[in-house]
Amino acid sequence: MNAAAELLGIVQTQLWLGFVVFLRVGATVSLLPGFGEQSVPMRIKLIVALAFTLIVAPAIGADLPAFSIDTLSILVFTETLAGLLIGLGIRLFVLALQTAGAIAAQSTSLSQILGGAAIEPLPAMGYVLTVGAIALAVMAGLHVKAAQLLIHSYVLLPTGVFALGRDVADWGLGQVAYAFELAFLLSAPFLLMSVLYNLALGVINKAMPQLMVAFVGAPVITLGGLFLLFLAAPVMLSVWLSALDQFMAAPFEAPR
Repeated sequence: MNAAAELLGIVQTQLWLGFVVFLRVGATVSLLPGFGEQSVPMRIKLIVALAFTLIVAPAIGADLPAFSIDTLSILVFTETLAGLLIGLGIRLFVLALQTAGAIAAQSTSLSQILGGAAIEPLPAMGYVLTVGAIALAVMAGLHVKAAQLLIHSYVLLPTGVFALGRDVADWGLGQVAYAFELAFLLSAPFLLMSVLYNLALGVINKAMPQLMVAFVGAPVITLGGLFLLFLAAPVMLSVWLSALDQFMAAPFEAPR
């Protein structure tokens, strides 16, 4: 009987630890690229969250307070908030890539091609870059990096402690600004090509007013945009993956 009671106590402790870890892991997985997409069924997301929980829980070794209603209420808010902060930080990199694709598509007159093919209404360039980036991140070990980040997050955001609103606001503002900076950096070749294209059309139109330069130049900018995407996509995805790895190694440091 004593052994059974001791075993029951150990099981209860481990279940309590697993539930607390699941709160943070589940919130992160719901926003994690690849695993938290809208096209992924909820059952698959639940299985992924449970798998991450089984990996993270034995590694943290957290000293949790005893179970009570008050403790449960506090942990539900703090752990869910911590998981959402981590997940939003990672999701901003996907939004940056989608923004870069939208800028590139608008610059090259390709914004309406296959715009509704995805669940989210994205231009074709944004959809292609997003799918390629998620596939590249998963192939590069996104699940391993996410597990390491979640384990390390218990040092940065201890269990049961609310993050200061001022610190969260400053961090969030910096991450959003960096996401737009990254989006502009990735789409810079397309913006440069668009400026040169419109400048050349202006010069031609000035020299030959009777020529319908728009009809002549439209196929050129379309073909040029596709060719530039073919050349620039590997570099864009490489830069994006490097920025994502930097964030996952130090999520709460100022981006460089």
